[in-house]
Amino acid sequence: MHPTTDNRPNLLLAMGRGVDERLLTPAHRTRLTRLAHTDPHLVAHDLTAPGPPVAAALAEAEILLTCWGATPLTAEVLDRAPRLRAVVHAAGSVKHHITDACWERGIRVTSAAAANALPVAEYTLAAILFAGKGVLRSARRYAELRADDSWLAESAAWGNHRRTIGIVGASRIGRRVVELLRPFDFEILLYDPYVTTPPPGAALVDLDELCARSTVVSVHAPQLPATHGMIGAAQLAAMPDGTTLINTARGSLVDEPALLPHLASGRLHAILDVTDPELPPPDSPLWTLPNVLLTPHVAGSLGNELHRMTDQALEEVARYGRGEPFLEEVRASDLQRSA
Repeated sequence: MHPTTDNRPNLLLAMGRGVDERLLTPAHRTRLTRLAHTDPHLVAHDLTAPGPPVAAALAEAEILLTCWGATPLTAEVLDRAPRLRAVVHAAGSVKHHITDACWERGIRVTSAAAANALPVAEYTLAAILFAGKGVLRSARRYAELRADDSWLAESAAWGNHRRTIGIVGASRIGRRVVELLRPFDFEILLYDPYVTTPPPGAALVDLDELCARSTVVSVHAPQLPATHGMIGAAQLAAMPDGTTLINTARGSLVDEPALLPHLASGRLHAILDVTDPELPPPDSPLWTLPNVLLTPHVAGSLGNELHRMTDQALEEVARYGRGEPFLEEVRASDLQRSA
């Protein structure tokens, strides 16, 4: 419990419509009032033209607690927030709403990206294990036959014993996936051009070698100009027959036109939580190919997992109030090679 004091900072909630209802439980709103001077039910959906209650709160705010759908904090918006000192983001990437004007004014930024990484890594672990067991293929065939069948011939190449798993990107998520994979009997390969010492249990290799040796390739790199289409024609061609490609990062990291022929022929398999565009067109083969599992960007935090991000954000508010450094501070230089 944090005692109520007159030194609590002024705080304003700023996020898209309806987001606060999913993000904040009644207990979270109560805790907010203990940590900061705030109306826990006043939410700024648009800071470009705020109405009187929001405008008044923004003018006094020392902290903005943001989430998905937050207004970009341009110089014009910041002019309306002369006392703003920190932005606490209760989600992952801050690139949508943190602008150069924020860094120029010395506003401190923190993010719940570490909390959001956990469910993505868990989804990935499940996808890797299911890929090794041929779950998607066997389930569909079982539904087609609706009868007993001999799986011995089909399943000769299945199983999770001593498989080689390729992790592309030593992001928070990529490192967490490596950690989750350690108890299993896998060889883990890692590619990240910024890493010189891999996390325990992984061997550092270049991207082409990773693709050529792995039976599962899982993408966890950030969306940057340098990573656009990084899993391209050459990398896809190098993957052994039967390899499963998992993408929970961003659709643009995979050259989808180059991937589709490999999927259509059945040579490769894919588990895609993101695509480019985010919603495939109605006639995309991804909807119907039997060797593709397409999910609607559900790997990240949803449902009760949102509350883990809220808890992290509120702990950062508490640390600010106590005059302590943020645990997960984001700096401008970080955004050059992170999501």
